[in-house]
Parts: sequence; C-alpha cells; structure tokens
Amino acid sequence: MITLYHAPKSRSTRMIFLLEELGAPYEVKTVTIRRGDGSGAADQSNPHPHAKVPAIRHGKETVFESPAIVSYLADAFPDAKLAPKQGEAGRGLYLSMLAYYGDVLEPAFMYKFLNTPVPRGTAGWVVVEEAMAFIDQSLTAHPYIAGDSFTAADILYATTFGMFASHPMMPKLASIDAYVKRCLDRPAYARAMAKDAG
Repeated sequence: MITLYHAPKSRSTRMIFLLEELGAPYEVKTVTIRRGDGSGAADQSNPHPHAKVPAIRHGKETVFESPAIVSYLADAFPDAKLAPKQGEAGRGLYLSMLAYYGDVLEPAFMYKFLNTPVPRGTAGWVVVEEAMAFIDQSLTAHPYIAGDSFTAADILYATTFGMFASHPMMPKLASIDAYVKRCLDRPAYARAMAKDAG
C-alpha cells in the first residue's frame, strides 16, 4: 500500500494523478502545511524533513520531492508503463527530463516569480525564456516531454504548465497549450481532481 501525504490544492495533488495512473492501491493522509499566505502549520505526522508535500511511504521506504516520487513509483509499478525500463530506448531522456524539472525549470520559474536576477556563473541556472525555448523545441519534436509516449514525467510538467497557464511569467506557446490539454484530458487527471476537491 502506498500512503501519500497530501495537502489539498498543493503540489501533492499531482501525485494523486500519478497514483490514479498507476492503478495501485493507495491511501491519502491529509496533513497541514505552511502556506504562502502565512496560514497553516507544519504537521508532525508528515515524514518530509521540512513538513512539505508531497511525500510517500511505500512499505519501509519513505520518498519525498516530486521528481524522486515520480521516478520511484514509475519503476516500482512497471506494468503501468509510465517510464522506460532500465536498458529500454528513451530511458536516458526520461531521467534527464525528471532531473531538468527540479534542477532547471523550477528554479527558473522561481527566479521569474520573485523578479530576481538569475545567477548564471557556475550554478547552471537559466532564465524562464531559455528553459521554455528548450521545452517548446522538445514538444514540437514529439508529443510528450520525454518522447512519443506519456510518462510519469508528463505529470510534473503538464500540471505545472496548467497551473501557470494564465500567469504573466508563463510564455504563451501553442506547443505548451496543446501539450497541457493532451495530458490533462486523461481520465486519471479528472479522477485526481475529484478526489482533491472531495
């Protein structure tokens, strides 16, 4: 059984989407988190070291941070076909895009959101426009973030792009709009949204 530590209307909602795609037994444990508006509080029952979400427990394993959870669960449940297996074509690109999400895309969005200059030096960070030009190129070449098939990596990207669709920092690109629709039209996403709301 997978236990998801979840706060409604937060980043952990996309993990319900992932769990619905997996088709594996799971339970959702609702926890409180510190919210950006100053509300909420750290929940001592949350295994995340900073009381953030998402985090999961699966057997004796505790996993936190979205790319790690995505990688772990897609590999733990290979019958769902949400990731190329070790040795299969496309595995390298899939893993690269998981790392790119947390190491490049999220920092780029945060610097833009905070209106802070991006430190270029040795950190390797890029501005949103540069990151999104790469994403646009990728999604023009193939329908999903890591190739021709939907993978667990798409859950991270599509939900993020969908969340920021109307935000001024999100470039308006036809490739992104079509991609978000393609991913979020999946039945698993609708089921996840219903569970998050109720």
